[in-house]
Amino acid sequence: MSTHLATPGADALSATDLHSFGYTQQLARRVGSYASFAAGFSFVSILTTVFQLFGLGYSFGGTAFFWTWPAVFAGQILVALCFAELAARYPLSGAIFQWSRRLGGSVLGWFAGWTMIVAQIITVAAAAIALQVVLPAVWAGFQVIGTDPSVFSADGAANAVFLGCVLLAATTTLNALSVHITAVVNSVGVTCELIGVALLAVLLFGHAERGPSVVLHHTNLDASTGYVVPLLISSLMAAYVLVGFDSAGELAEETHKPRATTPRTILRAVVASGIGGAFLLLAALMAAPSLAADDLGFGGLPYVLTSQLGTFWGKLLLVDVALAVCVCTLAIQTAAARMIFSMSRDDVLPFSSALRTVSPRTGTPVLATVVPGVGAALCLLVNVKNAGLFLGLCSVCIMLMYIAYLAVTGSMLVQRLRGTLETGGTDENGKPLFSMGSRVGLVVNVLAVAYGVFMAVNLGLPRAEVYDPAGDGWYLHYLPLITLAVTFGGGALAYAAKRADYHASVTVPFGALEGEGA
Repeated sequence: MSTHLATPGADALSATDLHSFGYTQQLARRVGSYASFAAGFSFVSILTTVFQLFGLGYSFGGTAFFWTWPAVFAGQILVALCFAELAARYPLSGAIFQWSRRLGGSVLGWFAGWTMIVAQIITVAAAAIALQVVLPAVWAGFQVIGTDPSVFSADGAANAVFLGCVLLAATTTLNALSVHITAVVNSVGVTCELIGVALLAVLLFGHAERGPSVVLHHTNLDASTGYVVPLLISSLMAAYVLVGFDSAGELAEETHKPRATTPRTILRAVVASGIGGAFLLLAALMAAPSLAADDLGFGGLPYVLTSQLGTFWGKLLLVDVALAVCVCTLAIQTAAARMIFSMSRDDVLPFSSALRTVSPRTGTPVLATVVPGVGAALCLLVNVKNAGLFLGLCSVCIMLMYIAYLAVTGSMLVQRLRGTLETGGTDENGKPLFSMGSRVGLVVNVLAVAYGVFMAVNLGLPRAEVYDPAGDGWYLHYLPLITLAVTFGGGALAYAAKRADYHASVTVPFGALEGEGA
């Protein structure tokens, strides 16, 4: 879907623009402004993630956890503003990799891209497995394995893997076959999600048990629990949700007029997610039959929905949530595929020659699409025997995304302070590129880096109550540190292997690793 029709001349201009970065136009430009917005919004997918994670935030922070949402939203707006400036100046696939490489050098760019790939593959799995929360509640026939649909049971865990793998097969096929159809499906799905969020909020406000002043209370928090630590933990819910808006940048080489379009769609995606999520949280707190931790903390948003809206509206909205889960999975896999394609095009990943190949028939990087699908399916298998480990991986993958984001905003700040950050220029419409200006941009950039450091530390702290609530093993308690070690250790090995390939053959270009980038 698109809000405009790009002319062949505009796309030819974008192809020439891409050539100035040293790349030829390989991907088909079939993404309009609405589809670009949809790519970022569907990655965030508030209907999916708020539905899943409401209980997490409430169980730690009580009613006051609502305020962690606008706090995280404010921080992510700062990050999105920085990304919007870079999207206008570097309209390239593999945005996090390309931006950090061109600002901070080849090594930083490589590890930012590698970290993002690992995080995206795990996030694809986390999104796909969410079908288990929704589909068996819509129809018992979706419980193919066993009889207990609870995600914490052996039957539920196994069935979640089955449903997730079916979804991954569908999204992989769709992503590999057509950019245009993927964009249309994504846009339709996001439209349904926006309608669903608005409808759910209106219905819950119509069944309110209390007024909006509920967010000014501190139910379930007192001197015995403390306030700071529980709210820091409950802020992880918002941190898990409000990521992925950069996906609009991942599709820059497939977007009509990307310098003009992508900065706006990145900001629209995070703003729409922030506002929609805030209304959804407020409506849930006002409509909850009970504010007891055992009820609302354990049951979360599904408890509120089924208690207040009844079977018809409840199941109708659950179907919309299931659609949002499917579109979210599709969007995340698309972003991961473009990251793999972009890094392989610079010949910095193992098997780059195969991963960067674009099908002349479909106009998509087929193998780069298959890899995150298969990788996510392998991650899902962990859930069969150890659901605690899988849930822990889902948590730490967001930490990895924040670290990758920090590589971009941090290197951008260094360039600002040096006075070497690229400024000026015009977009495809002849208008000045999106810019915050030197003074405002510096303040925003500093705050974005400070926020990124704070949240990365908050996400990475080895807390047993977050990563090992069931006491399954010490390794879950320290899972953030273990994941960091494995991710960067594996990245170092892959980086070293690629360097060895380069030194073994002069025919392999290795400029993206040896140089600083254009």
